[in-house]
Amino acid sequence: MSHPVHKVTAFEIAGPYRLRVKFADGLAREIDFRQVLEGELYGPLRDPGVFNAVSLDGEAHTLVWPNGADFDPATLHDWPEREAELAALAKRWAASASSGERAG
Repeated sequence: MSHPVHKVTAFEIAGPYRLRVKFADGLAREIDFRQVLEGELYGPLRDPGVFNAVSLDGEAHTLVWPNGADFDPATLHDWPEREAELAALAKRWAASASSGERAG
């Protein structure tokens, strides 16, 4: 069973924690990342300076940040279908980080 391989071809900052992303298949979508910026990897992106340091990895064809955070291009392409799942994961990451801080 094959599935489409999605590639990010361009992006622009559209607002706080928002990117307008273009894909090789012609799709363009604006993504609000605010709900998923939690946890060890994505939490640092809540700093606007870090979030806005996003770049396009030409080899992986996706968005990457200097701290190593990235998203699978298929996830970005299908964001409306994946956003609720990712937001739920982010809540768990935040809860885990909070309990770790209390324990430490």
